[in-house]
Amino acid sequence: MEKISSKTYEKYIKALSDISTAITSEQYLEDILKLIVMVTAKVTGYEICSLWLIDETVTPKKIRLKATQAIDPDYVKDRSLGRVEGVVGFVATHNQALVIKDVLREPRFKEKEMARKLGLVSMLSVPLRVKDDKVIGVLNCFTDKPHDFSDAEINLITAVANQAGVAIMNTELIVKTKVIQEELETRKLVERAKDILIRRRGMTGEDAYRWIQKRSMDSRKSIRTVADAILISEET
Repeated sequence: MEKISSKTYEKYIKALSDISTAITSEQYLEDILKLIVMVTAKVTGYEICSLWLIDETVTPKKIRLKATQAIDPDYVKDRSLGRVEGVVGFVATHNQALVIKDVLREPRFKEKEMARKLGLVSMLSVPLRVKDDKVIGVLNCFTDKPHDFSDAEINLITAVANQAGVAIMNTELIVKTKVIQEELETRKLVERAKDILIRRRGMTGEDAYRWIQKRSMDSRKSIRTVADAILISEET
C-alpha cells in the first residue's frame, strides 16, 4: 500500500459522505462510531480499526475504547486507559500521528494480549481533531503483517480522522439538543397537568407536582407518561 490509488480516494470520499449523511440522520453516537471504523477498515483493507474517545466527565480524564469492527463486544466494554497512557494517550497528548512497525515490541502499546490473539503487527494511530485543533480521541489502524505506512496513507487516515471528529462533535450536539428539547416538552406537559389537578382537586402547585411524581413512582411510568394521561383524561 505504498501508493494510494485514485479509486481508493474515491471510495474514501464516498465513505466520508456516508459519515456526513449519518450526522443528519436519527442515528446516535454509537452508530456513528461503528460506521467510522467499518468504512475505514473496509476501504483501506486494514485488519482492524479502533476508535478511542477522551472522557472528560471523569477526573483524572480517561481515554476509552468506543468502537471497533472486528473485536468481541465484551472486549470493547469498559476498556479504558489513563489520559496519557499507552499509544493512544501519547497520540492524544502530543496531537500527532504515530507509526509502529511491531506493536509487540513497542513499550507504549498496552493491548499486547489482544494483538497476539488477533495476529496484529503494524499500527498507525492518528488523533481525532476538531475546532481549534482540539483532540477528542484517537483512530487506530492495524495490519496483520509488517507494514511501512506511507505518507499518503498517513495523510488519508488523518483526513478521515478529522472528518470523524467533526461527525462525533455534531452528533453529540444533536443528542444534547434532543435531550434538552425533550426535557422542555416534558416540563410543559407537567405544567399543564398540574393546572388540571389544581383546578380539579384544589391542590397547590407543589402538591400537584408531588402527586404526579408519586403516581410516576408507584406505576413505574415516566412523569411525562403520567402527565400525558392526565391531559388525555381532561379531553375525554
